[in-house]
Amino acid sequence: MKDVTAGAIALLRETFPAEVRHCPLGWETVRAWERRHGVVLPEPYRTLVAEIANGTDDGPPDEGGLLPLGEKPDSWAVWEADCWMSPKPFDGTTVRMPGQRFPLEEEWQWEYDYYDTRHSTLLHHTYQHGSVLLGSDRSGEYWTLVVTGPQRGRVWWLRDGCAAPYASSPSDQSEGDFLRWVRDWHVGQGWWRAE
Repeated sequence: MKDVTAGAIALLRETFPAEVRHCPLGWETVRAWERRHGVVLPEPYRTLVAEIANGTDDGPPDEGGLLPLGEKPDSWAVWEADCWMSPKPFDGTTVRMPGQRFPLEEEWQWEYDYYDTRHSTLLHHTYQHGSVLLGSDRSGEYWTLVVTGPQRGRVWWLRDGCAAPYASSPSDQSEGDFLRWVRDWHVGQGWWRAE
């Protein structure tokens, strides 16, 4: 639990009360998962799944709470993209590779790119490499935690036609980490603000 503040742990426990938590994995299981995938999970997500909850029934994302570590939402394998700019279709049954580098460093809106086979590899890697899935708001809209590369620790939103880092506001681009994402949902601000 190095580098995790008491405040971060308190916020996670408050946001996810015991009645919505799935059983935590424990440190041995988390470390085994990390070895198998060649990556160390960023804090405080790492401590969350090891000590507090490996998934929740409520919380962000809005559709079903947090996924257990390494799981995919049901819609992942069946959604059909309208703006998939690749000759090779999305395959949600492909094994995800969290230990590979996450390929993006800034928002990418490929729905506005011309159909170009050069985008195919980048598009597939954006969905399959360097992250763990946190959950889904609806089919085709997924929250992911980047676990490799310069964006490590940031939450990203993947949707048909666009991938973007989470930010509470446009001026907050550097602050879209997991704890901020959870806190914003918990207090109903930022992305989660009621309309």
